[in-house]
Amino acid sequence: MLDMMKKLQEAQRQMKEIKDRLDTITVSGYSKNKEVVARANGNRKILGIEIAPDTNSENKVALENHVLEAVNNALNEAEKVNESEMKSAAGSMMPAMGGLFK
Repeated sequence: MLDMMKKLQEAQRQMKEIKDRLDTITVSGYSKNKEVVARANGNRKILGIEIAPDTNSENKVALENHVLEAVNNALNEAEKVNESEMKSAAGSMMPAMGGLFK
């Protein structure tokens, strides 16, 4: 029982390390016209939005659509990074977790 608790604690520690590492990874998503860029971290949090200085701000609806597109693209990229890190972590934890189910 004590061994199982140690393995669970180790798994929790590893997951926290992964989450901390994902906070340091930044991905970007762009609108099709490249006027808007959104940046997110590997934990799928938006870090910032940049709008090109020469963007025509008179068309508010179009600008809003470009921002939405860039944000969604950044979140898609963040999801890919997150899934990759989690799969990698799960693969490395499985040998250690093997004894839990015996």
